[in-house]
Amino acid sequence: MKSLVKIRCAGACLLLAGSAAAQQIPDSNRVRDLQEVRIFAPQPAREISPGQTLQGAQLQRLGAQSVADAIRYFSGLQIKDYGGVGGLKTVDVRGMGTNHTAVFYDGIQLGNAQNGQIDLGKFSMDNMQAVSLYNGQKSNTFQPAKDYSASAAIYLTPLKPEFKDGKRHLLKGIVKTGSFSLLNPAMLYHQKLGKRTALSLNTEYVYAGGQYKFRYRKINGYDTTAMRKNGDVNAFRAEASLHGSMPSGDWSTRLYFYDSERGLPGFVVNGVFGHTDRQWDRNIFWQGQLRKDITKRYSVLFNAKYANDYTRYVASDPSWLLLDNTYRQQEAYASLAQQFTIKPWWTAGLSADYQYNLLDASLKNFSYPKRHTVLGALSSSVTLPRFSAQAALLATLMNESVKLNSASEPKRELTPSLVLSWQPLKNEDFRLRGFYKNIFRMPTFNDLYYTEIGNSRLDPEYTIQYDAGFTWNKPRPGKVLENFFLEADAYYNEVTGKIVAMPTVSQFRWTMVNLGFVIIHGLDVRAGATALLRGQVMVSARLSYTFQQARDWTDPHDSFYGDQIVYLPRHAGSLIASVDYGNWGLNYSQLYTGERYNAKRNIPENYMQPWYTSDLSLRRALQVGKTDITLTAQVNNLFNQFYDVVISYPMPGRNYKAVLTVQL
Repeated sequence: MKSLVKIRCAGACLLLAGSAAAQQIPDSNRVRDLQEVRIFAPQPAREISPGQTLQGAQLQRLGAQSVADAIRYFSGLQIKDYGGVGGLKTVDVRGMGTNHTAVFYDGIQLGNAQNGQIDLGKFSMDNMQAVSLYNGQKSNTFQPAKDYSASAAIYLTPLKPEFKDGKRHLLKGIVKTGSFSLLNPAMLYHQKLGKRTALSLNTEYVYAGGQYKFRYRKINGYDTTAMRKNGDVNAFRAEASLHGSMPSGDWSTRLYFYDSERGLPGFVVNGVFGHTDRQWDRNIFWQGQLRKDITKRYSVLFNAKYANDYTRYVASDPSWLLLDNTYRQQEAYASLAQQFTIKPWWTAGLSADYQYNLLDASLKNFSYPKRHTVLGALSSSVTLPRFSAQAALLATLMNESVKLNSASEPKRELTPSLVLSWQPLKNEDFRLRGFYKNIFRMPTFNDLYYTEIGNSRLDPEYTIQYDAGFTWNKPRPGKVLENFFLEADAYYNEVTGKIVAMPTVSQFRWTMVNLGFVIIHGLDVRAGATALLRGQVMVSARLSYTFQQARDWTDPHDSFYGDQIVYLPRHAGSLIASVDYGNWGLNYSQLYTGERYNAKRNIPENYMQPWYTSDLSLRRALQVGKTDITLTAQVNNLFNQFYDVVISYPMPGRNYKAVLTVQL
């Protein structure tokens, strides 16, 4: 916030008077008005209902290999993991489906117009400052229209350069090794270029053979000797970013490159697990952001991005014909967000975004679609000492064109949202909160135009969300139990027009239709505490629990009418506990996923047993001269649990990892 400081200092003038007297200046004893000094700082973002966040030391203690491994500990969220180090990892929040969750990287959304899925396994934790999950949306008027456009949002915040003790650079090297022939070196370098600019470089290489033992169900028991193969990964990631500040604002620009080759081990059915499918990915994007307070009442935020993604998939289909398909996506994006501070307690936001998507593919009779999307968001927020509210209205306009076949009809939608927060007790950090949101997700290019499957007449999938809950934070400075928090949310969601695949005249030819109707209601609970024992031992714990009932009410004539939808457990939870003593740290984490069904009918043949995994890590910090060294040993899946997140995609048993971190 821009502030104006007027300095009047009689003491300074007395010193000036003494100096002036020696120079025989007659008016030296006057008190003088010095010129106004303007101090600038960007306005802080106001959030009415903060999301779930893991950051800093919490992320480091988890020892997660990728973002997908870290966000599993959020309540209301399920990761679909297709097995192994290189398996696809996508996210489902509150049972609404993967495509209803937006993923933002450094404030700008990651896109995939082809199938709507973001593979979270591609993003490392070594360069991550914070990971946050928001149900509904960020309750902030100063954000792009894109931030209002999904049912849930995950925000990935990369590390930004920070310099302490007068240093002008930071160099950190990380080497990980362990099971599956893992070799994972990474480097992070920060350099201060001037008073207001800094450079960040980050590179990472991952190689893993991906072989591990697993067991699978046979008629007479389990086979414990099978080996999971073709799960190797060979990937390289590089990022470079510039960060700067200006009077009353800041800016950043980032260049991202990712290149990988991986095996896709595929499903295991009837003893067949010798898949040879391969996939190559190359993702490049540039993005930039500028934020500035023009006046103390008016601020602007510019975002821009260009992305170019290439995918090649090679496999043998059931008729033993070689498939060799390539896909190329391009995306251009620009946004202007404005915030108006009407009163100190009342702000309004107006945002406009434009996005262009293009998909090419080496498929016969492919449509080669292009999509133009314009979004506009109008929002207003009131923040009083004990009551806050935000209302927003999002307008979406979408037009598509194709070279072959027919294009989807233009879409025009208006979708509202409302977020509330109230503190009933003046001296207690206890808040009641809730939100309502009506939003949709556009069909993907695969839904609309995939050869012999797509349906260009598809409508969007619509969701309606209701949420009511509370947060209670209790700091206790000077006590053994230093602080604790408790949060709970009850929610009700509806998904209408759900896009499903249906057979047509042939079992070998399917099409996409708007048929599904799902009602979801559930409860998320989170709790945590930190205690200081004998002034030296720091103990902290974080617990989450989710109850979720998501039923398919599409057609009363279906045999699965009213059943729980596929892969969604009714009960799930997680625990993170850590103990720190001096330079030593011990961390234990556990995930629990309750019983599920792997098909639409909730019958014994489709039943999947509950599973849990436990991870344990021990770390030791050392200082050798001016060099900081951290040694970490990890055991994942401590009790060697054999389980499938997705049926017939077995997960690894007990595995190990060692990490060496050196910082100069």
